[in-house]
Amino acid sequence: MTNKFKIINDPVHGFINIPHEILFDVIEHPYFQRLRRISQTGLLNLIFPGATHNRFHHALGAMHLMFTALETLRLKGTVISKEEEKAALLAILLHDVGHGPFSHALENMLMDDWHHEKLSLLLMNKMNEEFNGELSMAIEMFKGQYHRKFFNQLISSQLDVDRLDYLKRDSFYTGVAEGNVNTQRIISMMNVSGDELVIDAKGIYSIENFLTARMFMYWQVYYHKTAAIAEYLLVKILSRAKFLIAHGNELPASENLWYFLHRDQDQKASEEDIARFTELDDNDIIQAIKLWSKNEDVVLSYLCQCIIKRKFPKTIISSKPFDKAFINEKIKKTDERYGEGCGLELVDEISRHLLPYNSEVQPIYLLQKSGDKITLDQSENQILSSFINQLNTKYILSFPREI
Repeated sequence: MTNKFKIINDPVHGFINIPHEILFDVIEHPYFQRLRRISQTGLLNLIFPGATHNRFHHALGAMHLMFTALETLRLKGTVISKEEEKAALLAILLHDVGHGPFSHALENMLMDDWHHEKLSLLLMNKMNEEFNGELSMAIEMFKGQYHRKFFNQLISSQLDVDRLDYLKRDSFYTGVAEGNVNTQRIISMMNVSGDELVIDAKGIYSIENFLTARMFMYWQVYYHKTAAIAEYLLVKILSRAKFLIAHGNELPASENLWYFLHRDQDQKASEEDIARFTELDDNDIIQAIKLWSKNEDVVLSYLCQCIIKRKFPKTIISSKPFDKAFINEKIKKTDERYGEGCGLELVDEISRHLLPYNSEVQPIYLLQKSGDKITLDQSENQILSSFINQLNTKYILSFPREI
């Protein structure tokens, strides 16, 4: 008999327990093991060398924080059955199982309008059949259909265990200290009121620190101008590859990537699509980029060499859109250097948007000593909440350094 009650040593949270046998079986499943080969932060390691962690790490960490949160709620009087505990742990463990290569960067490029959450749900349903319905309650919680709302809020909300783990984990691996949130303090302040997740009022500053840490991580790490361009380059590469294939060119690629590059964009997802998608990982993309970096197409080879040789385009960041005349000048110079039409492909203006805290959709509630609930931004003790509910936008212009 296999011992399924394992202990995993995690560099961020320490020892992680697997308290239910089904969790071990799910972790061992090929769909979940694929996450070892899916980067948590795309190409961030080209900017922050330590950021080499993967979705497998993150999923285990989120499961650990979920277990800690449920234990905290139990201590505060919330009745949670063993079946509910198991379901919540399964739901958070599998919340990212549908991620494609390089996580968010190539979402929609391989499976068109298939968001990773849609694919995660589809794979959870397939696994549920294999495990004779043991994931049914977990799927309900994941979809937000379970009658106790706080379970879904722990999985997906403005203060969920998913965010708590990725902020702490990404901060650890990138070395950006501003994102290092105190997960234990935040979880210790969690409570349930009217079947909704709330925070004890005295934890307000820990929550504000969490929201500002997330904001700093986005602008310093995820939306760092070079990181943003690196991610965009991946999209451009696949887009260019699809364009060339549609015009009769053949490009070398692994069998599964070749399949998606040639796949009809308008067809509905088939069983073969799902089977092949669950065999795709970062290695397929990197292998293709290496091969295409020597392609005779100037645009494709240039984009691929940017990644392989880490020779990124020149980037400029601004709080407002760039002047059209300035962009056209860069396009003209690129055409002169690389050939007619290359400017439109190699000069790009992209934007990144961030709303640090949405006070309108799923606001964070504070539980007063009187038992009343108020939103975070309504508290007279709040310091920053009323200032971080504004949408911020940054614009990034990229163009070849040679011009």
